[in-house]
Amino acid sequence: MQMKGKTVLITGASRGIGAEAGRVFAAAGANVVLVARSGDQIGALAEALGENAMALACDVSDFAQVEQVVADCVARFGGLDVLIGNAGVIDPIFHLSNADVAAWGKAIDINLKGVFYGMRAALPVMRAAGGGTVLTVSSGAASNPVEAWSHYCASKAGAKMLTECLHLEEGHNGIRAMGLSPGTVATDMQRSIKASGINPVSQLEWEDHIPADWPARALLWMCSADADEFLGAEISLRQADIRERVGLT
Repeated sequence: MQMKGKTVLITGASRGIGAEAGRVFAAAGANVVLVARSGDQIGALAEALGENAMALACDVSDFAQVEQVVADCVARFGGLDVLIGNAGVIDPIFHLSNADVAAWGKAIDINLKGVFYGMRAALPVMRAAGGGTVLTVSSGAASNPVEAWSHYCASKAGAKMLTECLHLEEGHNGIRAMGLSPGTVATDMQRSIKASGINPVSQLEWEDHIPADWPARALLWMCSADADEFLGAEISLRQADIRERVGLT
């Protein structure tokens, strides 16, 4: 799929799925805006991707910063066609009985409020342009409880519902909203999960996880009309027919 002339903003772009999405969309010809708290990492990636990539340091749990990032994106590239809400945290992993209250709340701020802030900042731009695509990186944890992941499950479930609400409210304005549930992915997050030794996910081996470019390539496919039947819903890469349509093997 070609994205020539389109502008894509990716949160959580310093590593993992976000960084791979930056590479995949840049290769498809898009202008890529890489957003993360780590300015050095996204700066190096933007430099590697070339003149059509821009790095913007931002804490997605701060709406003013998110709003500024969208404004800077529009100022540089003239618009915003695709928003990928990918920023997320799972640390620290703890049971409800000994959960650190501040850390639990911070996960909500990033994983849930951060998704909302991105939508809220992007919507005026997309509506004025007659439409756009908003993709949220979700998880199986959005629909199933996982031991010691109450913060992650609750925030991902909230983000899933946000995406459904966005489709309900803005679909008629040309806003395409979908979620992607990638399954377990070979990223640094899996190293933290493995180290916790809690719940069945931590027992998986590295080779059990899919490579990060698979969800990145799925996100690109979700920008095409071929994915329109899934508007307002979540796509799961655990499904063989979806992987086939995306071209993953």
